[in-house]
Amino acid sequence: MMSADLPAVVRIAARVHLDYPEGEHVFAERLALFPEGCRLLLDGDDARGYLVSHPWTRGAPPALDTLLGKLPEPADTYYIHDLALTPQARGRGLAVEAVTLAVTIGRAGGFGTLSLVAVGDSIEFWRRQGFAVVRDADVERSLASYGGAAHYMERAI
Repeated sequence: MMSADLPAVVRIAARVHLDYPEGEHVFAERLALFPEGCRLLLDGDDARGYLVSHPWTRGAPPALDTLLGKLPEPADTYYIHDLALTPQARGRGLAVEAVTLAVTIGRAGGFGTLSLVAVGDSIEFWRRQGFAVVRDADVERSLASYGGAAHYMERAI
């Protein structure tokens, strides 16, 4: 992903995440903080999705539509901030490829876990990728900005 791709990322996000809006400033900051974890997912030459991921702190997912300022040092998990695909791109393996890429980046960074917040009806997809819901009152309180259907999940890598 490059800065020039941000308008496409925002269009995809607005289409896919109607109930979880985030501004271009959030994607721009994540790209600036950790470009290795920001990828545009292509189907031919067409942008059909994106992966935004970065090092983070276990059990403390950032609030929706919030700037981070900086990445934590030390970080203890590799966090998938967002993985989004347009409806036309689903079922083509792009999401699994993106998860595999996140595992590779996380492992190369020395992280033992991947973490994320599953929203909407995505929980079953994430379970198939090896993630499990973490039940913890503090973590669940941190999900307030995501609404009631959000789940913090982790998987070992």
